[in-house]
Amino acid sequence: MERLVYSVNETARLLSMGRTSIYAMIADGRLESFKLGRRTLIRGESIRRLVDGQA
Repeated sequence: MERLVYSVNETARLLSMGRTSIYAMIADGRLESFKLGRRTLIRGESIRRLVDGQA
């Protein structure tokens, strides 16, 4: 089973980017995220769309 969500740190590691870049992509809508308590989580399908060039 594929993971549904990733933390900002995990997403940054997966994409070989910095946390600031991940937050910028969230702000401009390229990555879909939501808050769970204090954590910001990014949907796995959103990461796949970005990598596939469909974002």
